[in-house]
Amino acid sequence: MMTLLDRYLTREILKYFSLVLALVVGVYLVVDFFERIDNFMEVGVPFSRAVTYFIHKVPFIVSQILPVGVLLAILICFGIMIKHNEIIALKSSGISVYSLLRPVLSIGLIFTILLFFLQEIVVPATLARANAIWIQEVRKEHAVLTREQNIWIREKRAIIHIRHFNPSEAKLFFITLNYFDDQFNLVRRLDAEEGRFENGQLRLFKILEQTLDTDNDVYRINHHDELAVIVDLNADDLKTVAKDASEMGFRELLEYIKKIEGEGYSARTYRVDLQAKIAFPFVCVIMSIVGLGISLRGNLKEGMPVGIAYGIGMAFSYWVFNSFCTSLGYGEMLPSVIAVWLANLIFLCVGLIALINAE
Repeated sequence: MMTLLDRYLTREILKYFSLVLALVVGVYLVVDFFERIDNFMEVGVPFSRAVTYFIHKVPFIVSQILPVGVLLAILICFGIMIKHNEIIALKSSGISVYSLLRPVLSIGLIFTILLFFLQEIVVPATLARANAIWIQEVRKEHAVLTREQNIWIREKRAIIHIRHFNPSEAKLFFITLNYFDDQFNLVRRLDAEEGRFENGQLRLFKILEQTLDTDNDVYRINHHDELAVIVDLNADDLKTVAKDASEMGFRELLEYIKKIEGEGYSARTYRVDLQAKIAFPFVCVIMSIVGLGISLRGNLKEGMPVGIAYGIGMAFSYWVFNSFCTSLGYGEMLPSVIAVWLANLIFLCVGLIALINAE
């Protein structure tokens, strides 16, 4: 049962969270708008499509800044309470730090569930639509985006099919290049087991080449161990058109991992992303505890701006350390579970220590 203090803290934290969220999302959208609007105008995309693109990016933006928003809201709420000596009054009445933790932790759990819901249902759908607008209507990429590994790309007189692309190693597997003449007759076909980009070229390995002999109307077959071809394509383009883990929900990503591992490909990067879909929402709980610990630290005379600065520094430190651990997971230097959860565990301990010291 919520006490009067619980309701008051919950209302105040949610109020400041709404203000912080609106401010940060607004700034993000304004910056992104001025960075990209020229690209929309250059290709003649209607302004309404640009608005649609930015609207579809909002859920992704919210999911990224939601933990920081919770942290800042708690810091602002308790900073104002400290300024008005409300915390001193509460402690004088026998209310402990752990009584203040109850509503804060409840808010953290609610936002954890909300963030998981956003990442599982809302963000994959909206981000996929935003990326489709950017890739197909703005960048004019002639690629077919599918939920499977298969990537189809159309060039001037060629159609390229890539069965599997490994973004972390920038390697392609089982590539087919079909070349056509003016009458759309197939004049050459290359089937390669593996490929990678080197010096502006696509270098293929273990190739079967079929070339049309126009005089006899038959295809001549040749085998090559290695062959370099020129294509209007690079690894960054493939990373753009390949479906990202953020565009897939937990269940879809799990099925995707089973599929590519069943076909003999490495899925270590997706394994890390799968664990991150579980671990990242819990940052809301951790940031709630950290925010309360920072707000109630021993030296209360520094004021709210210093507390907010501490909070931003803590959030930045978490982001850097978590990114570092995640990269170790991608490189197989740490198991995926440890790589993703290590930052959560360490910063949870930091928050609990701060709370104990405050008490």
